Amino acid sequence: MCTTMAVGKNATKDGSVIIAHSDDDVSDERLIYVPAKTYNPMNAMRPVYYDDAALGPRKDSSGKLYNASELYRYIGSSRGPGYVVPKEDQEERDLYDSTQLREIPQVKKTYAYFDSSYGVMNEKKLMIGECTCGAKVHPEPDPQKRIFYAAELSRVALERCIKAREAIELMGQLIAKYGYYGTGETLLVGDPDEAWVMEMCGYDMDGTDGIWVAQRVPDDGFFVAANEFRIREVPAKPTDDFMFSENLHDVCKGLDWWDGIEPLDWLPTVSYGEYGHPYYSLRRVWRALTKAKPSADLPAWVEDGYTKAYPFSVIPDRKLTVADISNIYRDYYEGTEFDLTKCIGAGPWGDPTRYELNPDRGDTFELKVSRSKGAWERPISIYRCGMMWINQAHHEDAMHDVLGGISWVGLDRPAANCLMPFYCTVKDLPDCVQKMNLVDFDMKCAWWAFNFVANYVTIKYSYMIKDLQELQKELEGEAYAMIADYAQREGCPTREELTTYCSDNAESVRKAWWKLANQLIVKYNDGCRTTWEHPMSKIDYPESWLKKAGYYRGPICYKKGKFPECDDLVI
Repeated sequence: MCTTMAVGKNATKDGSVIIAHSDDDVSDERLIYVPAKTYNPMNAMRPVYYDDAALGPRKDSSGKLYNASELYRYIGSSRGPGYVVPKEDQEERDLYDSTQLREIPQVKKTYAYFDSSYGVMNEKKLMIGECTCGAKVHPEPDPQKRIFYAAELSRVALERCIKAREAIELMGQLIAKYGYYGTGETLLVGDPDEAWVMEMCGYDMDGTDGIWVAQRVPDDGFFVAANEFRIREVPAKPTDDFMFSENLHDVCKGLDWWDGIEPLDWLPTVSYGEYGHPYYSLRRVWRALTKAKPSADLPAWVEDGYTKAYPFSVIPDRKLTVADISNIYRDYYEGTEFDLTKCIGAGPWGDPTRYELNPDRGDTFELKVSRSKGAWERPISIYRCGMMWINQAHHEDAMHDVLGGISWVGLDRPAANCLMPFYCTVKDLPDCVQKMNLVDFDMKCAWWAFNFVANYVTIKYSYMIKDLQELQKELEGEAYAMIADYAQREGCPTREELTTYCSDNAESVRKAWWKLANQLIVKYNDGCRTTWEHPMSKIDYPESWLKKAGYYRGPICYKKGKFPECDDLVI
C-alpha cells in the first residue's frame, strides 16, 4: 500500500542515487539496526521467517502464529539485539519468539543494515524501496514449497550484497530455488551507481517458484510506483537494462496469459492493474511525475488501469534533492482539481485526512470484480503511513566512503513528520526509533511524538499545519546543513562520531516534537488561538463552510416548519 520512488545519479543535484519509500500501513514501525556477523559457512544456517506484510497473520502447522503478534513483525535474536523482547515482557503478554518457515545455508559474513517492514539500507550503501501490487495469484506460505516474500528477500539481499544488480540476481535465485508467496511486489534496488525496479509475483497457488522482471532506471530518470506494476514490455532476451526470471515467457504462455507472439506486457499479463478503486494508484503516479516534471503536462484522466499515458520514468525539469523528494511525499494534490484541503470533506479547517477502509483486504486486488460504492482520492501523504525513508548513496569518488550513504527517516505520515538522517555506517540506532508498540503510548518513542502531533493537527489543520511546517523546516534545515558540513570537512569523522551525531539529533527532534505538541494544545485550546498578547482569541468558521454545513438553516425562529434556505437569507 506504499509509494516508492527512484532517482538516477544524473537527475540529482549532488550526484547521488535516491531510493525512497513510504510504509503506508501503520503496524510495527520500529527502525532496527541489524549488526554485521561472521559465521562458519560449513554448518551455519540462516532462518527464514514469515512476513506479516505479505498476507496478514498466518499460523504454522502447530496452530501458532508465525510471528508472535501482529504488533511485532519479528521476535528473536537472529537479527540482532534490537528484535529481542525481554523475557518479562514476553511472559506478561504471552508472546513467544517467531517461528521460522525454514532455513537456508548461511554465508561467511553478513553486512549491517537498517530494517523495518522491509530492509532499508546496508552499510555498503545498497538501498531498498517497496510497494505492494495486486497480482492474479497470491500463494500462501509453505515451509516445503514457498518460503520467501519480498520483505525477507530484501533482508537477505542487504545482508549479502553490495551492488543492485547482484542483489536482484540473488533474489531471483532465491525465488527460483525456495519459492515465492504473498502479493505481487515492486522492490526498488539502488547503489551509488544505479537504480533498478524489480517486480515479482506468484503464478500457481501450489507452485514452488515465482516469476519476476527487473528494469533499470535511466541515470537521468525519475521513477515512481504506487501499488501497481509499472514495468510493461519485456524483451525476448535479457539486456544491460533488463533482467527477468528464466521461466517468465514459458509460464505466461502456458497459462494463456500471453499469446507468445506480441511482446510480453508485464502489467496486464500478471495482474488486474489497479486495486481498491480506479486511480488508487494512477493518481499518485500522475502527481509524482508531474511534480518532478511539470513541463510533461501528463493527463490526470486516462482510459483504464492499463494506460500507457505515464512513462516508466521522466527526466526532471531540474535536478532533484532529498528536500524535493520529501515535498512530493508530502503532497495532498494542493492546487489541482483533486485538492484534498478543499471542499466539504476537508471540514472548516482544510483537513486533507480521509479515513478509509484498508484496501488490502478481501478481493480488492481484483478490481475487475470488486467495485467500491465510493472512494476518496488516494494522496501520496496518507494518514495511515507508518514511516518513510529517503535513501541516498553517493559514489566513493564524490564523498568519503563513511559518509556516502544516508537514510533520511520520517516517522508517521509524510506531511507531518520530520526527516532525521542516519548514516548507513553508524554502529547502532537510538532507542527512540528502535522501540515502539502500537498499544503502548510512550513519550520516549519518536514515532508516538509524530503520530500524536499528526493526529492533533487535524483538529484545526489550516492553522496548526503552519506551526508544524515552521519547526519541520527549521529542524530539517539544520540537518541538511550538518550533513553538508561533514562532507566539506578535511578530516573524515569516525563511525562512532557519526553514531553519536545521528542519535543525538534524533533525540533532539523527538523532544522538539513533544514541545510542539504542548504548544499546539495551549495555542489552539477550545477552538481559540492563544498567545501572550491575545489569549483565547476566537477563530470564526469560514462563512462558505457555514453555508454548506447548514448553519444558516439553524434554529433562528420559534415557528415550526422548514427554515428558509441559506441562499434566501439576508446575512
